[in-house]
Amino acid sequence: MSKSLCIQCKGKGLCGRPLCPILEKFRSAEKTTTSISSDGSIFGASPPAVFVGRYGYPQVKAGPMIPPQVDAKDAMALEDPKHWLSMDIQDIISARCQLVRANTTIDVKNANRPDKLLEKSQELALSKSPIDTEAWFTKPLQQDLKFDSVLTPMGPSGTMKDFDIAENPKVPKKVDHLAYDTDALAKDAVCELFKGDIPTEHITRLLSIGLLGQERKLVPTRWAITATDDMVGKDITDRVIDLPLISEISVFSGGCFGNYFEILMTPRRYSYELLEIWMKSSVWSGDSSWIGQDMEDINGKKGYSNLAGGYYAARIAALEHLEKIQRQASVFMIREITPEYWAPLGVWVVREAARNALSSIPRTFETIEEALDDMATRVRTPSKQWKAKAKMLSDIRFQRTLDSFF
Repeated sequence: MSKSLCIQCKGKGLCGRPLCPILEKFRSAEKTTTSISSDGSIFGASPPAVFVGRYGYPQVKAGPMIPPQVDAKDAMALEDPKHWLSMDIQDIISARCQLVRANTTIDVKNANRPDKLLEKSQELALSKSPIDTEAWFTKPLQQDLKFDSVLTPMGPSGTMKDFDIAENPKVPKKVDHLAYDTDALAKDAVCELFKGDIPTEHITRLLSIGLLGQERKLVPTRWAITATDDMVGKDITDRVIDLPLISEISVFSGGCFGNYFEILMTPRRYSYELLEIWMKSSVWSGDSSWIGQDMEDINGKKGYSNLAGGYYAARIAALEHLEKIQRQASVFMIREITPEYWAPLGVWVVREAARNALSSIPRTFETIEEALDDMATRVRTPSKQWKAKAKMLSDIRFQRTLDSFF
């Protein structure tokens, strides 16, 4: 399998192999010693966290994630991207691999039938703070650590026969209202929660475990993450396209964990283009580099992006910024992934790296060419290579707008 296809696949199995050799490298490198007690149980404070798998869909494995012998004070950091920003990659992997996935098999199409284990998982998912949780398993844990381009790393898994939560969940009022509102569409509930400052991770687990919308069903966690970013992005876009244009050409720079962004904003109607540059020796690229592209105009994105979840995560950051400054713009992003990003941490890295860049003090320019020349001084890949892949640049560089005639 070529490395360019590895970058596009990111562990989804397009090569037909039962196990991704790249992901297996991280599973074998990260050792865990988590085991169940003599009575077949584990006990710890869930961050809170739940997981719904996608393999075997519509028969999926779902349940809580529990870090054995971790107290509530430390548990919250296992599900908080803002906390991870102060850590290095190895420490994030080691911390997240404490989370044991306690699974039971559920038929997505019959998920509305009463199920004690599912109902307890849903109760856990409502909480905004850690809950002491105990689970009992049918056999020893499988040390099959979970790495993914969208999901954050997770620890071993096991089939549970029962689990219990030792306290009542602390549920935000907005969550309580929308989780029990079966008349609200899922997209409306997700967007309302986001506007109510409910963390993205909380919204995702509510959607994944079947607690939002009219026709409620389990949604594999990796799908729920991207769906949340997409629905929120479309909602913000609807508001941004009615705002006045920015007044000058601006460039923002920044990133984290080897994911570096150059973001160009120009005074034109909203559009968005993302270039992904995977440098040699980054997590998926091996000995070759790869450049991918996708974009949308004011009419929005049709179909699923060939850049997968990263496209929607980076778009969220740009739209948040535009709504904050109450302006619209044409947004051109370069995401350059360097060898510093040696293990997959999940799509949250893209979201936070883009936010980091947009929190920087922008540089302003008189012309697009000056701005691109400035970006090229920080992008390690030669500008000739990435400019050839960009489609929106030709429009913003050479096509005049009606405003320019007045």
